[in-house]
Amino acid sequence: MTSRGHHPPKAGGVYVTGIDRGDGRQVVELGVMELLTRQVDRVGVFRPLVHDGPDRLFELLRARYRLSQDPASVYGIDYHEAAALQAEKGTDELVAALVERFLRVARDYEVVLVLGTDYAGTQLPDELALNARLANEFGASVIAVVGGKGQTPQSVRAETRNAYRAYEGLGCNVLAMVANRVAPADRTAIAERLAARLPVPCYVLPDEPALAAPTVAQITHALGGTVLLGDDSGLARDALDFVFGGAMLPNFLGALTPGCMVVTPGDRADLVVGALAAHSAGTPPIAGVLLTLNERPSEQILTLASRLAPGTPVISVPGNSFPTAGELFAMEGKLNASTPRKAETALGLFERHADTADLLARLAVARSGRVTPMMFEHELLEQARADRRRVVLPEGTVERVLRAADVLIRRDVCDLTLLGDTEQIRKKAADLGIDLSAAQLIDPQTSELRQTFAERYAGLRAHKGVTVELAYDVVADVNYFGTLMVDEGLADGMVSGSVHSTAATIRPAFEIIKTKPMASIVSSVFFMCLADRVLVYGDCAVNPDPDAAQLADIAIQSAATAARFGVEPRIAMLSYSTGTSGTGADVDKVREATKLVRESRPDLRIEGPIQYDAAVEPSVAATKLPDSEVAGRATVLIFPDLNTGNNTYKAVQRSAGAVAVGPVLQGLRKPVNDLSRGALVSDIVNTVAITAIQSQAQELPA
Repeated sequence: MTSRGHHPPKAGGVYVTGIDRGDGRQVVELGVMELLTRQVDRVGVFRPLVHDGPDRLFELLRARYRLSQDPASVYGIDYHEAAALQAEKGTDELVAALVERFLRVARDYEVVLVLGTDYAGTQLPDELALNARLANEFGASVIAVVGGKGQTPQSVRAETRNAYRAYEGLGCNVLAMVANRVAPADRTAIAERLAARLPVPCYVLPDEPALAAPTVAQITHALGGTVLLGDDSGLARDALDFVFGGAMLPNFLGALTPGCMVVTPGDRADLVVGALAAHSAGTPPIAGVLLTLNERPSEQILTLASRLAPGTPVISVPGNSFPTAGELFAMEGKLNASTPRKAETALGLFERHADTADLLARLAVARSGRVTPMMFEHELLEQARADRRRVVLPEGTVERVLRAADVLIRRDVCDLTLLGDTEQIRKKAADLGIDLSAAQLIDPQTSELRQTFAERYAGLRAHKGVTVELAYDVVADVNYFGTLMVDEGLADGMVSGSVHSTAATIRPAFEIIKTKPMASIVSSVFFMCLADRVLVYGDCAVNPDPDAAQLADIAIQSAATAARFGVEPRIAMLSYSTGTSGTGADVDKVREATKLVRESRPDLRIEGPIQYDAAVEPSVAATKLPDSEVAGRATVLIFPDLNTGNNTYKAVQRSAGAVAVGPVLQGLRKPVNDLSRGALVSDIVNTVAITAIQSQAQELPA
């Protein structure tokens, strides 16, 4: 008999469900939502049965994916109402009511993510069968999750196989199974055995302590605590462990663990100061201090504490240590809109252990014709992750860079090297609650590579009179050091510029890495993510007034960059006139550049000179250049000079609400990219991903 697991997915939705409570399926629901939003612009959410109170997961999905869906349409029926309806009128009536509400959502969205029931005191008989029936009635494919926390490998395997048989036997189209929260040491063995025993993929996710760890803010709220010290970054830290203070200070310090929450009576000023001093030294960084008995240290102690570890939370709670301990150990962290870093950890976990490419194919969701900014950003991270690279970040002590590194590490996008005073980096990271254990930290001032790099740089610049002694000082600069790491193959690319000028970032690249053999010039592009498409603008950041040959080079490079990032290149060489209507030196330059591109790359589709409106607006193109295969459909827009390009990209960014990703440098032998000094954390993340992808392209056959 052919398994239903091999049938093509039904259209309409993806139903994530389980067999019991405590399976941690929010990780899977978030991961599936991430996959769906890569493919389609409009993803709806539906939760058939809902408890009273806020829906933390939907609030997270709404904030993270900028959902415009009316929250009232997300929910079917309250659990109590559902139990009463089922008891009074039967399951058919309950299902009919839920199907009607689901269809209201499905009409407005390309695909719907359905969040199954949670088995938490719902008073519904045979909840698994109800989930199976709803999935079938909705026309949704099923991803079933089995919780493995605290279970033996044999138990996890048996429950996963039984869950598959149960849903498959009830007529469900099972896309995949997920065994979640298994012991990390058992993950590989469980995955191998299930792969041999199930006809559908089974993704096995290890238990991740950081997901179950409550944040300091969640602890404070749950215990009715008062924040005596601490900022938002400190309150967002995960409490990975609890250390109870009662011993003398030397013994107490030896008990501290990374990310722990120190719990001590409020009158133990020595332990408070000692814990914060240890945090300041990074041995180890702690989550915060919880003071019991409603005791408040003196103002002198609090002042000292704030100076020792700025931003680190000190919380006062009314209970004594024993009942407080009971509450703390029963507490689990939750994914919600106020814990974005947990969401990054969850997505990294899902993407690391689920075959997302295969799952996306099995979902069989037709990709939207529109490419939204979010879809483009998702694709960047996925491409970067597919062929892992190392990117060096010279500005390792800058908060925005550290926060971007946190996202990149949690999402498992690439390997990172951070440059700067390593103690300063560690202290800054500890204050922000960021774990850099997976990153490489190097201080150029003290690195053993400094002498080697000095000799290399002196050799490259000997014609300029640079000696090894002079080079020894030059290469201690973080941008020169990072560029030399790329040149020597110790990193695959570099991203800098959040606090350095463009010249300081790219001058070392011009001196050391230099241009590709076929490139006459280094130029840049911005990816302009509009509401429904991505355009490539070049050059808006580097070359003030390129001549015709340079402009042609910029166009060819920009087309190659566009193609590398999934944008089909149709090149518009922009000018203030279209076709043969204009004359003058500026138009002639663009006309000559267009001719040069056609001669050297006849395979490229190009139009020029052409005005911006004729390049991107079909109705204008139909009048001005009706026979052009580029006009009205241009994706790569080449500006005649830096003044025009820079002003245009900023005008479009502000007036059209476009997301501008870049500048992305092109033409170098190895990738180095410059950030805007106003770059946001998300800009840095995207630029690092782009740099990793550029490095992947360097190794592709010509």
